Amino acid sequence: MKRLRILTWHIHGSYLYYLTQAPHEFYLPVKPNKPEGYGGKLSGFAWGDNVHEVAAEEVQNLEFDCVLFQSQRNYLQDQHDILSPAQRQLPRLFLEHDPPREHPTDTRHVVDDPAVLLVHVTAFNQLMWDSGRTPTRVVDHGVIVPSGVQYTGEIPKGIVVVNGLRSRGRRLGLDIFEAIREEIPLDLVGMGSEALGGLGEVSHAELPALMARYRFFFHPIRYTSLGLALCEAMTLGLPVVGLATTELTTVVENGISGYIDTCLPKLVQHMQTLLDDARLARRLGEGAKWQAQERFSIQRFIRDWEDVFAEAIARNREQQPLVMGR
Repeated sequence: MKRLRILTWHIHGSYLYYLTQAPHEFYLPVKPNKPEGYGGKLSGFAWGDNVHEVAAEEVQNLEFDCVLFQSQRNYLQDQHDILSPAQRQLPRLFLEHDPPREHPTDTRHVVDDPAVLLVHVTAFNQLMWDSGRTPTRVVDHGVIVPSGVQYTGEIPKGIVVVNGLRSRGRRLGLDIFEAIREEIPLDLVGMGSEALGGLGEVSHAELPALMARYRFFFHPIRYTSLGLALCEAMTLGLPVVGLATTELTTVVENGISGYIDTCLPKLVQHMQTLLDDARLARRLGEGAKWQAQERFSIQRFIRDWEDVFAEAIARNREQQPLVMGR
């Protein structure tokens, strides 16, 4: 596959960082004051030479091979603001990061176009969205952790990694976190976590070494996509404790890589067991690491995205006679 020139927006920094490990050129539009989607190469990531910032007003003067939308705003507004009419006929993909919010099963996706390829980050998300006429594919997460960072579990606490937990409420498990923290020692990391007595925001580069010191990773979230921090924690060798909801039920096996359940008292019991038995935590962490290496390999992730880009380009080529005849 030739090296592609891909226009996309900065929506989720960690995901964008992993996506740009693919052997293509990525162009990020930027605007003064960095409004939503136009932050470009934000700090905290070791961006490669294949990631380029371009002023939003210059986008229409450049040549691209495809356009990757990552939010409703990208699709409904941004493409009409910064793309030329010809660029809006390029191969187009929409990367959907989340499950539906309005209704879990009956929400129609904003994209309803057989010419756009809709890419989901979990099979659960694909299952729940009503995608109409739009073709869909799933690309599981792929992550990288520093080779020199090893799980120690020396801190007898659980670590929780959630951005904006206080403002995002029940969906992200604010009440669950606060209730369990009364019984089990937990540290919270993420943007705005200081308001809940947390450790604050930790950079992407520094997070692995921090997580590796905790006994287990706790995922209190009721309804979301699979968090990249969770995938990174498993790759490091942390056992996971979480709710048996969404995609997590296909990732964590009870007694093998951690514990999942919908009964909070049972989860508390499992957490206490991990705090009391460091050897068990290490064994479950090895199971988590094996699972993550199998499922969240960055090489597999890149191969899947190569296939997706190739399919989008092939579909667009097949659609061209129809497009020209409109």
